[in-house]
Amino acid sequence: MKRLILASALALSACQEEEAKAPPAPVELTEVALSYFCQMNVAEHGGPKGQIHLEGFPAPLFFAQVRDLAAYVKSPERDAEITAIYVSDMGAAASWAHPGPNNWIDARAAHFVVGSNVAGGMGAPEVVPFAAPEEAARFAGRFGGTVAGFDDIPDDAVLGPVDLDQQLETPS
Repeated sequence: MKRLILASALALSACQEEEAKAPPAPVELTEVALSYFCQMNVAEHGGPKGQIHLEGFPAPLFFAQVRDLAAYVKSPERDAEITAIYVSDMGAAASWAHPGPNNWIDARAAHFVVGSNVAGGMGAPEVVPFAAPEEAARFAGRFGGTVAGFDDIPDDAVLGPVDLDQQLETPS
């Protein structure tokens, strides 16, 4: 009987440990979400969005551009350990102007178009995420760029200076 109780306790403990390590779920993008870097309303800007969850923080950090989210991740200065990263699936978006409040995908599993000729929500060149590699390839065929995984986004695509005079497109 003692062995059964001990085995049950160990199994329950293992389950609780697994649950504690599960990443937090994405949070719906609302009209009050502010972008981490500029403190502007995220929903007022078109293009893909992002959110980062930090250990010990109850709410995620929102980003008006995925480019800014990737820059935050690549930066050595952070407030806490990252527990989850979500980006808009632009293949599921109603349009560029309305990327959607709930079509979040795990950034580590997403396919990003890097180096395209499109402007994100804040006017800088954007890194555009898709759940399906075919959608990413189709977007790259139309707007240029290459498809890469999150960890393969080049530093200079998100950390480099932005040429505000370059002519970028805004997809429909």
